[in-house]
Amino acid sequence: MADLIVTIDGPAGSGKSTVARLLARKLGASFLDTGAMYRAITFAAMQAGVDLSDERTLLHVVQKHKFQFSVRGGQMRVVIDDVDVTGQIRSPEVTAKARYIAAAPKVREKLVQMQREFAAGRRKIVTEGRDQGTVAFADANVKFYLTAEAPERARRRQAELRAKGCNEGLEQTQKAIEERDRSDRSRTVGPLKPAEDAIVVDTTKLSIDKVVETLLELVREKC
Repeated sequence: MADLIVTIDGPAGSGKSTVARLLARKLGASFLDTGAMYRAITFAAMQAGVDLSDERTLLHVVQKHKFQFSVRGGQMRVVIDDVDVTGQIRSPEVTAKARYIAAAPKVREKLVQMQREFAAGRRKIVTEGRDQGTVAFADANVKFYLTAEAPERARRRQAELRAKGCNEGLEQTQKAIEERDRSDRSRTVGPLKPAEDAIVVDTTKLSIDKVVETLLELVREKC
């Protein structure tokens, strides 16, 4: 396992992906984007045309295909059966359906295994997700939980979608985020919640740079 593991958990739109990537760069660590892993399984299942609510079928998808995850230029690169799908897994359609993968306990176990294997080959990692500090890396050196008010998270997500050419309304975006929150918090396996020893940071009124600076100082204090 890595010598330094920093976990960043939190709900959609809290800024954890951007913050984790920038923090990893500051620490000279590898960035583990667990969301990309969930999207990769989702994408493969959608391509296969399977029932996303059927856990047995989803497990078959995981076992049938070869998934490779690496970091290049601070970004998670995703390859399925030797085909680079890094861009394709970021579509709104894939993102919306990733909740089916998150709700499948056996598939989540496979993904946690993949995440730990990723960490085993690196000296330092910063990993973000929804169960990194509670399940995947419960013994991490430093754990953070980022949060923000729902309207602000919706505004951020809408800006991301518009940058990709999707003109979804703010109200619709916030509704989707709140539904995702309920789904993440109510699932029986790896529910979204702060680890008992996590440092909670409200990013509602903070810039990305300020959040990164705050987390960097805390990591240096603890390690």
